[in-house]
This record gives sequence, structure tokens and C-alpha cells, in this order.
Amino acid sequence: MVDLMLFRQDADGRDVELSGSTVALEVELQRRVEAGLEQMLGIRFLASEYATGPWHRGRIDTLGLDENGSPVVIEFKKGSDSGVLSQAVSYMAWLESAHHEFEALVRKVLGAEAAESVDWRRPRMVCIAAGFSHHDRVAVQRVPERIDLVRYRVFEGGLLSLLLVDSSPGVPSAAPRRSRARDAGAEDAAVAPAAPAPAGAGLVPDCLRDLFGEVDEALTAWGEVEVVPLKHYVAYRRLVNVASVLFRPKHEVILVYLRLDPDTVVLEEGFTRDMRGIGHLGTGDLEVRVASAADLEKAAPLIRRAFEAA
Repeated sequence: MVDLMLFRQDADGRDVELSGSTVALEVELQRRVEAGLEQMLGIRFLASEYATGPWHRGRIDTLGLDENGSPVVIEFKKGSDSGVLSQAVSYMAWLESAHHEFEALVRKVLGAEAAESVDWRRPRMVCIAAGFSHHDRVAVQRVPERIDLVRYRVFEGGLLSLLLVDSSPGVPSAAPRRSRARDAGAEDAAVAPAAPAPAGAGLVPDCLRDLFGEVDEALTAWGEVEVVPLKHYVAYRRLVNVASVLFRPKHEVILVYLRLDPDTVVLEEGFTRDMRGIGHLGTGDLEVRVASAADLEKAAPLIRRAFEAA
């Protein structure tokens, strides 16, 4: 089982391991994660203890919408109860039958713009528990749904750790993403659809194909990274998006948006830009413009920092 070890330096400069534990009450974990849902998991909160009606007969612990527009079902278990996975799969069946109800909830909580951009091709479930069995981890790779298994621990001093122990990208459904009319005619409308890998059949602009191959290699060199192809960009994620890649074939440039604080970077005009407060497709506060192998080499330390912090 993957584990996370935390150490604190004592008065003599020695590292002392902190002993992790589980919560006394499941709702304690749920409320804490919900309070920091977007920061911790890149998911916008919609509802807690959401009733699924008389047919499905249940209450979803937490409903949300992730940073890529995908509906998310989150289930919590304070211990290592393997039932969390089957419960989440059951609620995904409800989600599949409740598109209009879910979109109405998104509209009520997050507004019309968010409701109109819900992406039904990649609904996602997140199971957060103290541990998962070998059978859980095998099952994740066998079911068609998109699943994240997240192990939690609490430590003295109010520390909470979340560790992604297994993940499956699932099989995207044929349901189209509902794009907003205002996207038509914008510069981004000319962006070629993203591909999950450089070998994507004609989806990457020809003029950027070789460069994208190098960018993709740089972004997937950091262990377990899920590559999520979306309408206008490719997301590289762990628990949250760490990087987003957009194509600008007109300028023969690839834009890489990193989950990195621009205040910690010496910005260089024409290469890096602080995107806080500036609307853009994809997620990430630091924009890096890559037009050559030399640019990518210069961006490598920033990419490394973003993934090390994820």
C-alpha cells in the first residue's frame, strides 16, 4: 500500500516521524474536505448529502464540478470499507440518468455559464478512505468509469494529507460537451482539438506536432500523470490539473499553463506571464510560451516545480 510519511524536526535537529491516524467521525472528514474542495481537489462544491430519489435510494456524500467541467461524485469512508467503491459506482448510475437535474443544480449554485459547459463525456468519482484493498485497486482498472482512489491521514497540528493511490481515466462516453455560443469566432475556436498523445490521428496541428511530442514527454515524465484530452486543450493531472496545453498554430506556439504561483517566478516578457485575473482556457496561473526546443528546455525547471508541488 502506498503511504505518506511526514517528519518534524525536533529541537536537536533530528527528524521525528509524525504518526498519522483516521478521523473519529466520517462527517468530520467530509466537512473538512468540502471546505477546501477546490484547493485540495480542483472541484467546485455543489451539494452535500444529495438525495438520489426513491429508485436509486441513497444520498451522495458530495457532488461537485471539476476544473475541466466534469461532474464529480465524492464518497467518504473514515476506515478501509471496500463498500465505498461499489457505492460510488451506484451513484454514477444515478448521475447518468439525471443530466437535467444535475445541470439545474449547477445553474443554481455556480451560474448559467458553468451549467452550459458541463462535460458529460467524462463524469468522475472520487473515493476518499483510510485505505483500499487489493481488490479495490484491481476493480478500478476493470470498470469503465473514471475513478480516483484517495487515501487520507490526519496528523497532529491540524494536518490533513490526501494521497492518490490509484486512478483510472475511464472510457469517455459519446455525450458531447455543451459549448457556449460565445466561443464561436473567438481565437480559441481556431484551436485544433487536443490529442491525448502526439500520435493522435491528425488532431495536433502539423506545424506543432514535433514540438508537442517533446512537450508531452516533458509533462509525462513525472510519474503517474493522467492525460485528459478536452475540446480546446489537453489537461495533465494528478488529483488536480497540474498543467494545461493549448495550441496556437497561427503563431506556431504551444501555451502551457502551470499550477504554479507567478509570484515565485521571475517573469520574462514573451516567455512567462501571470494569468491571475485574466480569463483563459485551461487552468493554471502561470503561462509559459513554448515555440522551440530551447524554450522547452528553459521551461523544464518550472514544469518540475509544478509537478513536485502537486
